[in-house]
Amino acid sequence: MTDDAAATPTCLARPLPGPDDGGAGCAAARGVDGRPLHAAALKFFWGPMDCGKSTMALQMNYNHARQGRRGLVTTRIDRSLGPQVTTRIGLAHTAVEVTDELDLRALVRDTWAEGVRIDYLICDEASFYDVAHVEQMAELVDGYDVDVYAFGLATDFRSCLFPAARRLFELADEVARIQVEVLCWCGREGLLNARVVAGRVVREGAQVVIGDTVDTADVRYQVLCRRHYRSGDLGPRA
Repeated sequence: MTDDAAATPTCLARPLPGPDDGGAGCAAARGVDGRPLHAAALKFFWGPMDCGKSTMALQMNYNHARQGRRGLVTTRIDRSLGPQVTTRIGLAHTAVEVTDELDLRALVRDTWAEGVRIDYLICDEASFYDVAHVEQMAELVDGYDVDVYAFGLATDFRSCLFPAARRLFELADEVARIQVEVLCWCGREGLLNARVVAGRVVREGAQVVIGDTVDTADVRYQVLCRRHYRSGDLGPRA
């Protein structure tokens, strides 16, 4: 083998199997990362608002990319309302906006068809995805050896699991709570995302309403401990 041949990664990517292919699998390229095939995993990183989920997603993408791996970043309903992942500390990265019609498997297939291998997906705001998207994530891991790293909330403003988050808890190979501690105004650990409208905690309404944690927002969210979430106490600054 020549030095040039040794330095050139072999692309193993093939089109995803169709309904008539008898379930035959395919493997995404591993090439320069040197990892064995069939080592991919679906991992879900979750936490309340303000714990740094999007920051960790971009850090994960950076870490993998600098080792020669190639990935796609996806999001849904980012705070910027655009096709990008943004963070409260000023980081940003362009992303594919996930819609009801988007098939994550087709997204990878189309990228492979352009001659670009895909080793992993970064799926930010994953709790806002459809359950079908989570099933597609699992299929990308199991059938096509593509790592999927999902980041999102676990529960909504009513303290109920988002459907996609519930499915991620059920299917993920690894589930990890992000360790950046978010505090309630009282100093206890913040666990739950309260929706605040006109200075009051509301417990009815659409599951997803765009808002932020800044005090000036018409609809804002505040992370509270369970005690103050249940009582609706927003603290002395409210």
